[in-house]
Amino acid sequence: MSSEALYANPIRGRFNSWLLAKYEDEFHEEVGSQKTKYIGSLAGILVEIGAGNGVNFRYYRPGVRVVAYEPNPYMHDRLHASAKSHGVDVELRAASAETLDFEDDSVDAAVCTLVLCTVPDPVRMVSEVRRVLKPGGRFFFIEHVGAKPGTFLRRMQDLLHGPWRYVFEGCHTNRETGTLLEEAGFSSLEIERFTSTKMPPLVVPQILGVATK
Repeated sequence: MSSEALYANPIRGRFNSWLLAKYEDEFHEEVGSQKTKYIGSLAGILVEIGAGNGVNFRYYRPGVRVVAYEPNPYMHDRLHASAKSHGVDVELRAASAETLDFEDDSVDAAVCTLVLCTVPDPVRMVSEVRRVLKPGGRFFFIEHVGAKPGTFLRRMQDLLHGPWRYVFEGCHTNRETGTLLEEAGFSSLEIERFTSTKMPPLVVPQILGVATK
């Protein structure tokens, strides 16, 4: 199933846009300082993958230009409103980021928060990010990940994966995204693991960090 097909349902598409907007301030309270540190330092040719409602636009420097990939059409109005509110010059590409329309070694930085859990082929997407980044370019990410195998939480993630994936438009509760990033071939990788106090219990294991090409 293509990423675009996942967002064809107007009920789920609108619900997820509303839900992200509802909890935007709580997410800011939890990880806003890290986003300010990393996203706020970015300049040059910037790409955000799965930009959603534009929840990260508050962290970019005013006046920067961001190419934002977001296939869910029910998030676009909020995305444009956020860009206007925070002074971000955004170019919206209403498509999946599994193929990035950039030349090799042409992008200064990429941002991706709570997206790798959803894309059908995360290995391909991360490979695309690495391809388009300039040498030394940075990839900032925050993702929820699978709990430790054998734990009660991991069993619940595995058990409820199907219905969760349906409601949240392809979101996987149990992806080993940290391992995926470790194996992606970046020259350096910084990962901080933490337990969210704001996310639903099924997806509280989180990673945050920066991969450098």
